[in-house]
Parts: sequence; structure tokens; C-alpha cells
Amino acid sequence: MSVRPVLTWGDPRLKKNSEDVGEWTPELERLVEDMFETALAEEGVGLAAPQIGVNLNLAVIDCSSGEDPAQKLVLINPEITREEGLQVGPEGCLSIPGIREVLERPQKVTLRNRARDGSWHEVVGEDLLARAFCHEIDHLRGRLFVEYFGPVKRQVLQRRFQKQAKSS
Repeated sequence: MSVRPVLTWGDPRLKKNSEDVGEWTPELERLVEDMFETALAEEGVGLAAPQIGVNLNLAVIDCSSGEDPAQKLVLINPEITREEGLQVGPEGCLSIPGIREVLERPQKVTLRNRARDGSWHEVVGEDLLARAFCHEIDHLRGRLFVEYFGPVKRQVLQRRFQKQAKSS
């Protein structure tokens, strides 16, 4: 396993729509291990393959931050099939380090997700997991969370991000 570099805001690879994952391979299994390792090293809840430059419809989520292996989820070609309720809370992104903003997301999300063996199943997430589902699937569709804000706020955030990037 290895930690991979995370692409940051402004990299055009973050704006692409991801390609569906085909047959599961040992290379994909290694990629998933690297993604969990990278998310943990960067202190993130989740990571989408495009964030490490891999244009696949694949993401990992671990709301326990490595504490509970049973909470590790792999999203393969996920699709949101249902959203319920609303939650408002802070959100950040490994591709936009140092920026956290309050964002509205569904309280509960139901996904159609493919398993490694190719079968499909439903996964339901509430609270932080629902937020993570939405956030990672946005990445798979080429969208960053800052795009939910208007152009003026987005410019302010971009300037703040660029300033922080220069000073680090």
C-alpha cells in the first residue's frame, strides 16, 4: 500500500466525468488499498479515484478514520437513488486543503452500488455518511463542493485557497 499525491483545486483532471469500473482486478484492489491509505494519511473521511488522477467511477469512505475496519466502504459505479431530509454542516475536501464551509446536503441517502463481484446492492447512509456519499459522487461527476456556492463566494474561497497554498 502507498499514499498517493492528491490533486488540488484547479487541476483539470478533477473536472472530468469518471468512467465506469469494469471487471474487478487485483490492480483495482491495490488501488482501493492505496486510496484508503491516502485518505487516512490526509485525515479525510473519503477519497474519490479522480482525486489521485485515476478517472474511474470509484471512491472509498471510512467515517471511523481507520478505527473500525467494518466501516470501510468501497463505492463502485455508485448512483444516488433517493435523498431524504436536510442537514447543514461544515464540509471540507482533500483537494481543497484548508477550506471548510457550511453546506446543505441530504440527511439520508440511498445508493445503488456495485460489489466487486459485479452484483448490485443498495447502501443507505445517514448524517456524515450521507454527506460523504454526496461529496464523493460529486467528485466522480467532476464537481467540487465549492461549486455549490455562488460565483462571488467561490472567488473568495479560491483566493483564500491560493494564498494558503503559496504560504505552505
